Amino acid sequence: MSSNKPVEHFVTLFDSNFLPMGLALHDSLMTHGQPFHLWIVCMDDLVAEQLKRIALPQVTLIPLGAVETGELLAIKKGRTRGEYCWTLTPFTFQAVFDRDERVGRVTYLDADLFFFASPRILLRELDESGKHVLITEHAYAPEYNKWMALSGRFCVQFLTFRKTAEAHQVMQWWQERCLEWCFARFEDGKFGDQKYLDSWPGLFADKVHIVRQTEKTLAPWNVDYTERRSGGKLDPVFYHFHGLRMVSPRKVRLCDNYRIGRGGLSLYRGYLEAVGRGIGIMQVSGMPVPYKQERFSVMGTIRSLLNRTPRFMKIQPALSARSKKD
Repeated sequence: MSSNKPVEHFVTLFDSNFLPMGLALHDSLMTHGQPFHLWIVCMDDLVAEQLKRIALPQVTLIPLGAVETGELLAIKKGRTRGEYCWTLTPFTFQAVFDRDERVGRVTYLDADLFFFASPRILLRELDESGKHVLITEHAYAPEYNKWMALSGRFCVQFLTFRKTAEAHQVMQWWQERCLEWCFARFEDGKFGDQKYLDSWPGLFADKVHIVRQTEKTLAPWNVDYTERRSGGKLDPVFYHFHGLRMVSPRKVRLCDNYRIGRGGLSLYRGYLEAVGRGIGIMQVSGMPVPYKQERFSVMGTIRSLLNRTPRFMKIQPALSARSKKD
């Protein structure tokens, strides 16, 4: 695809359990992110093998071992897989810079992110600010502001570093903090890799830009509130499908703790169509669909009823144009 725009570089990380979501993320970039290149840090050998067989366009795979430093390996055994993924996140940017000297900036994406419009809408803010790092707020709805004390003001979901000395200073500070402590619990004002970002506006005010367009960075904790404030219209750049999990090859659990709203459910339907296309690609390649069965939860059902949000939605696996051609 020809374009006068520079190639935008993104990096994500996930293991084989998140492959359907990772394929959906790539699907959304193919539609809304052109021209782009996606770098994927493969968190286990199985997903590396699967992605190699699928051979997604505009993707480079990075083996886990190629990112791991001696310092990372030294703390690896003391952290869960999820905690280790968080610990690795600040190191993914440098992994890309080291592999392609032409890359001028890299944006980290959570694997359960999905684009409904061009990410350049947000990245343009970084260009106009003249700063070096871009971060996004959770932008909680007022009824969910209580979560900010635990999870932080900012969300590690869409985060950009330019290849500058100023950005490297912030990145190195974050790497050092995550090596020291990065766990899935709240302790002394810390939580995972994320609460550290709360310090950045104070420590690095001249280097870090905070995205202003919070109505375009949606997630379960703000989608219904945004819809009500906008008079029923949603126009996100991305939606963060936090908490969504495969519970069978054809069904997902949405989330228990938030009210999604009518417009939000429409976003989920669009996302699950993309997940279905990813599952179609997997099935053509003879790959099993990863899922984890869940037992019936009385509290989950009650929360779902109170939030007027369905707890589960079905997926219809579909052959994409690409998988049909293959």
